[in-house]
Amino acid sequence: MKVAYKKERVHSRRLAKQLSISEKDALKKVMEIAAGNQSLNTLVNARRQEADHALAKTIAAKQAKADARAKKNTENMPDPSAWLAWFDGATHPNPGKMGIGGLLKNPDGDVITSISYAAGQGDSSVAEYLALFAVLQAAVNARSKKLIIYGDSRVVLDDVQTKTAGAPILGSHRTRARELIAQLNDVTFIWIPRRKNSMADALSQQAIKLPSTYMPA
Repeated sequence: MKVAYKKERVHSRRLAKQLSISEKDALKKVMEIAAGNQSLNTLVNARRQEADHALAKTIAAKQAKADARAKKNTENMPDPSAWLAWFDGATHPNPGKMGIGGLLKNPDGDVITSISYAAGQGDSSVAEYLALFAVLQAAVNARSKKLIIYGDSRVVLDDVQTKTAGAPILGSHRTRARELIAQLNDVTFIWIPRRKNSMADALSQQAIKLPSTYMPA
């Protein structure tokens, strides 16, 4: 009987050996005992309903998880009308020689601007801000109306979006970034881990080897 519980099957096997009867007959005896005052058919039907209910709950739970994943994936997908930008700043050592990297793509996915410049001496936060300036200026030049910017620097992303005074040492950079942002209609910042910012990271690391030619806009 498929509706028998595991412990009932174990007990029936033992009973079959003790009484020298088939496991099927032994299981029937065990199930009759489990049924008590009700008929065996009543117990079997109740167990089947119980199993159907459990299966329905499992299917519903799996569907709910699938729906939640689909919703999350949809929410994480960028607006198809938005321009996309990635920025990254590198220093060797820190502070030291700065390299900045960035990419700007139009809504069709075409790379409009690729940025890889050495940018003098400074620390990692300054390098990140200079890289942000570069992609913002590229977006302004391209007249993008909606822009999503990805970066792996929590320091800079938090600083440029802060509603309070922000870090005093980064004040002039924050002001410049906001001036560029004001020239764009809609800008969204999204933090990503460094491993997902590999394109901009590679461009910034490559820039470390170049002569210092970049001047902030």
